[in-house]
Amino acid sequence: MARNKYDIDETLQTEFNFSHLKRLATYIRPYRGDMIFTVFLLTISSALSMLAPVFLMKIMDEFIPDKNIAGIVIISVILLAIYFIISIILRMKITITSRLGQNIIHTIRADIFKHLQELPFSYYDDKPHGKIQVRVVNYVNSLSDLLSNGIINTITDLFSLFFIVGFMLYINVRLTLICLIGLPLLMVIIFVIKKKQRVAWQLSSNKSSNLNAYIAESINGIRVTQSFTRENENIKIFNTLSGDYSKAWMRAIRLNFLLWPSIENISTWTSIAVYVLGISWLDNGMKGITVGVLIAMTNYIGRFWAPINTLASFYNSLLTAISYLERIFETIDEPVLVKDYEGAVDMPPIKGEVEFEDVTFSYEDGLPILNDISFRANVGDSIAIVGPTGAGKTTIINLISRFYNLDSGKITIDGIDISKVTIRSLRKQMGVMLQDSFIFSGTIMDNIRYGNMEATDEQVMEAAKTVRAHDFIINLEQGYQTQVNERGTRLSVGQRQLISFARALLADPKILILDEATSSIDTETEILLQEGLNKLLANRTSFIIAHRLSTIKNSTCIMYVDNGKIQEMGTHEELLERKGYYYELYMSQYKFLEKE
Repeated sequence: MARNKYDIDETLQTEFNFSHLKRLATYIRPYRGDMIFTVFLLTISSALSMLAPVFLMKIMDEFIPDKNIAGIVIISVILLAIYFIISIILRMKITITSRLGQNIIHTIRADIFKHLQELPFSYYDDKPHGKIQVRVVNYVNSLSDLLSNGIINTITDLFSLFFIVGFMLYINVRLTLICLIGLPLLMVIIFVIKKKQRVAWQLSSNKSSNLNAYIAESINGIRVTQSFTRENENIKIFNTLSGDYSKAWMRAIRLNFLLWPSIENISTWTSIAVYVLGISWLDNGMKGITVGVLIAMTNYIGRFWAPINTLASFYNSLLTAISYLERIFETIDEPVLVKDYEGAVDMPPIKGEVEFEDVTFSYEDGLPILNDISFRANVGDSIAIVGPTGAGKTTIINLISRFYNLDSGKITIDGIDISKVTIRSLRKQMGVMLQDSFIFSGTIMDNIRYGNMEATDEQVMEAAKTVRAHDFIINLEQGYQTQVNERGTRLSVGQRQLISFARALLADPKILILDEATSSIDTETEILLQEGLNKLLANRTSFIIAHRLSTIKNSTCIMYVDNGKIQEMGTHEELLERKGYYYELYMSQYKFLEKE
């Protein structure tokens, strides 16, 4: 997916075709039994309602002239029974279609969410999260009416049209043909506005996506916004995006509403034609034209155009849904670039030997981040990775967990190429703490247990004690059962890091990956934490990224990475003696601390 942000409209990678509707049908198919039953009920309801004009015609032409009161009463009772049956059928229809529509929507949304769980980091790197969220929630919700009522109503109305036309032809062929004259004109109108409608709804969905992306970004960055008093500027951007969406939506709605007045006008014109010609033929004594016939025909004309109007509404809903379906299926079809290759096997229990062999990697074609990286970490080694910002340190540890595919080269663990094993079996044996200490909404206990759902409460507490998080946790109002907000906003940055660290440790990994694990922890806590880490790192292979060089002095090997290459590597003492890149970095930190 192309790089995108809130003020850039999304572009579809593929044009819409009818295979999208066929694909939608696969979601509907499991419920075809309920749909057929509902259509059957509505068809009966429609057929019963068609009898009313015939009964009315019979009353006007026969029972009233003959003063047949008993016949009128009988027909009235029959009509009352018919409308009672129709009301029961409509109630059943509402219940079934509502359940049916929500079940289908749930399945579509579940498919999107499941696919999003499998997509690689690169997908999320290139797209605002608000634009992803709008597809899972808003776009799927927009299909609700179409799936709950639109399809069934359309099928039913098609049957109704056959019934109506059949009854009209039965009553009078000539007047029926006059009524049908308006259909070709309606088809022309639909054909003219069809393409404009699709484009308009695509633009509307783009603007909605942009607005949602900016709202999500603004909420996530609200502390920065208020710190720099950017509220007024943000409101201006919001108003611009909201105004763009409003204009796009109004244009789409105006095009949608072209059909309804067109149908109303055509219906009125044909009704006038039937009245004028029918009364004229009635005055001239034309055979088959009676007052009852005219009343019945005008009644059927209203009924004839009502389902046409419903079909037009369904057509509008379909065009609207198409613009959302394109986005939904585009998301579901987004290729899972990092996936298990054919024939992949489960990773056996890891010992911890890691080797990079001529690894080259780039986020964008032609712009390599790593060039021919090679190194080896033996079981139990602690590998520290240092270097300037953007040098590729985090990229190296991301590749160990296979969050991205390599351009070339190979990474092995215990001599096994990690591209040949299943991703789940690989990552389950690693403990990872990334720079972003993400805390989920829920209890602190649940957050620590996130990496090992089978861990006991005692094991969770032991992990917290190891990373020195236990003391601050038990001082909270409910200890380990304290509820924290999304992203852990009730906790300090350092507290969030300690909880994330406990989460990684609880997984009891043979390979431990720490990306700036102590960056937000005060010096006193860091000293205590280091004691626990020394015990933890024993017999484990660890990769540590740290800007505080004091935390990595005891590492087995320190690698200085810059310009996509390992510029030098060795122990802390060896690199200081070499007086190269690492020496300059260490001395600059040492001088800075001296000034403090």
